[in-house]
Amino acid sequence: MNLSLIKLLPRGWLLLCTLLVIVPLAVITTAVGEFDAEIWEFLLEFQLSELIKNTLILVTGVGIGVTVIGTLCAWLTAMYEFPLRRFFFWALMLPLAVPAYVLAFTQLGLFDYTGPLSTWLRENYGLEQGLPDIRNVFGLTTVMSLTFYPYVYLLARNAFSGMGQRALEAGASLGLSPAQSFVKIALPMARPWIGGGLILALMETLADFGTVSVFTYDTFTTAIYQAWFDFYSLETAKQLAALLITTVFILLVLEQINRGRRRFHQAGKAQQQRRKSLHGVRKWLASAFCSLILLLAFAIPVVQLTVWAYETWPVSFNRALWLNAWHSFAASLAAALLVAAVALLVALAKRADRSRLAAVAARITTLGYAVPGTVLAVGVFVPVAWFDNLLIEKLQLPEGSAIIKGTLAVMLLAYLIRFLAVGYASIEAGLERISPSQAEAARSLGCTGTGVLRRVYLPLLKGSLGTAVLMAFVDIMKEMPITLMTRPYDWDTLAVRIYAFTTEGQYAYAALPALLIVLTGLLPVILFSRTEHNR
Repeated sequence: MNLSLIKLLPRGWLLLCTLLVIVPLAVITTAVGEFDAEIWEFLLEFQLSELIKNTLILVTGVGIGVTVIGTLCAWLTAMYEFPLRRFFFWALMLPLAVPAYVLAFTQLGLFDYTGPLSTWLRENYGLEQGLPDIRNVFGLTTVMSLTFYPYVYLLARNAFSGMGQRALEAGASLGLSPAQSFVKIALPMARPWIGGGLILALMETLADFGTVSVFTYDTFTTAIYQAWFDFYSLETAKQLAALLITTVFILLVLEQINRGRRRFHQAGKAQQQRRKSLHGVRKWLASAFCSLILLLAFAIPVVQLTVWAYETWPVSFNRALWLNAWHSFAASLAAALLVAAVALLVALAKRADRSRLAAVAARITTLGYAVPGTVLAVGVFVPVAWFDNLLIEKLQLPEGSAIIKGTLAVMLLAYLIRFLAVGYASIEAGLERISPSQAEAARSLGCTGTGVLRRVYLPLLKGSLGTAVLMAFVDIMKEMPITLMTRPYDWDTLAVRIYAFTTEGQYAYAALPALLIVLTGLLPVILFSRTEHNR
């Protein structure tokens, strides 16, 4: 009986965690069959075609941008030697520390008609129009491409590094130039990696809320938010979310197919390090290209944020900022610890129950990371509101009361579902380095389940747990739509403060909270990218 109970506990825990993900998704997907004719007549006539057109243009533009930037940077840093290559090899990952919505309002503040560059051109050269207007779809796709290209860069760089010089040598033996070898041999070999990074970037693009809001560019994420908070129509928000989640899951399936196609065999380490040296003008062009990308995506925005933060310091550095920072820190830390704890138990349950069902259940628990924040916020709020109303009715509380909805617990639950995959990936990787025989040896010495956890797993997984907490903490600090849509009343965070200032065009006052978020995100990005810079 005890043995049966021990076997059932892990499976029961896994099924409970899968419900956390399945219920919100089910709430959204069932809305497909609940279309309101009157609502959809309005959407079809005034909004839906515009949303679809805008989304397709944005996805296409960002797809081209991240593929070109990420692939070229990866090819140069992995295959050639040129000035500052070792620096660019890891530094080109730094834009991941800058949230897309921060880069968006920084670029707008720099290049707008009233920005410092256009003002300087008018005052010194008499150019009344200044720089071309970037508050359009081209400017938006450029900003998002600069933000998300590291997804393609990282995977493509690993693929090209694994090839060593074999692609160039094979091309040379066929009489091809280095450029021809890149197009005809290297690109086809690296296509699964490039495709995988591209799909991840497109999923982030579809999920984005803050950047498109800054550019006042209507997509499904902004429409979901407006339907709920501007038009007070949760049903419309559900139905729009259903369309968006369908698109996201199509991309998720494509990503899984791409992952399954990666069968390239790595070359030896010595061969990976044999890079061809660029000479003359080519080496400086390679350095200039990588410098331009890093300047636009990271260095210039951070400098501009610092300048704005210095200028607005007397006004911005106040009690409200401290309170928002405390809210961000407290909520992010609590959610990150919760993510790490749940992820640890999921990974251990999967190890204890080695059935196919357990593997599938563990995989389902990580699907929340693929769900856009606006969609997940709707999916979590609907069942919570239903349960809250049920409790109010049973307890006969006054109309308008709230027990669970509108509390910090709902926001933490949404964070847990969204970012569980971040903690699980780190902990599962650490767990794979621990032999099952170590736990069995502890049990043979009389340790119970909690004893094995305390004496074997926790000491050996300290590094993985720390990484899980850190990565989840940073992601949650940057998160905007879930926070906006599920936070308790008057629980503003740094991300909410940025949203409030940028919607009013007060970019300088958004700089200090944005700089705090960027500095928080720098640590894990630098730690991650520096681990591979010695290649």
